[in-house]
Amino acid sequence: MDIEIARFNMIEQQIRPWEVLDAGVLSLLATVRREDFVPAAMRALAFVDTQVPLLPGQPDGPRMLEPRVEARLLQELKVQRHEKVLEIGTGSGFMAALLAHRAQQVFTLECHRDLARAARENLRRNGLMNVQVLDVSAADGTRGLPAEAPFDVIVLSGSVAEVPQALLDQLKPGGRLGAIVGDEPVMRATIVTRVGQAQWASSDVFETVAPRLQGFAEKPVFQF
Repeated sequence: MDIEIARFNMIEQQIRPWEVLDAGVLSLLATVRREDFVPAAMRALAFVDTQVPLLPGQPDGPRMLEPRVEARLLQELKVQRHEKVLEIGTGSGFMAALLAHRAQQVFTLECHRDLARAARENLRRNGLMNVQVLDVSAADGTRGLPAEAPFDVIVLSGSVAEVPQALLDQLKPGGRLGAIVGDEPVMRATIVTRVGQAQWASSDVFETVAPRLQGFAEKPVFQF
């Protein structure tokens, strides 16, 4: 496989058609080595429009999101160089790498110890020193990182039934949270902006389906 041709095709055939036109985001995707963040056994899928399993023998476990989904979320969040970012669900560290190139500082939480360890190594090999990977319990993700709050941007790299208020409270005024919200077969990538002390505005930007983040509550099922 010619890596650079595969990377070019990923951008031109998957990402641009998904309305990702921000030149800075496209430049990042052309230069950050996605293949370095894919498990060795799955490297052939690095540039494919699919979710990539991250743990051996767990095809339904943690997965990298499709390149177009990561790119579109990054574009919609409009991360700036002076901003502080929290990611929940580090996975292999690829989204954290993209965020680190755009932000001043990134904190990222991962509940799988092996993934957290691999992500630290992936980020180190790519020379990214402004990312801190925190190995936490699944429940900790729902609480965010109060010790470092408030944040300009919070990213949930997976889906949730609904966004916990505790995370919204950790946004600065003007801060944005990106999450994939809802239930199969249709979920919506949503951007929530803090517009006041106790006010948030929400907008749905595209439909997709993503694996659940562990530790986040499901909505109760109504029963007669």
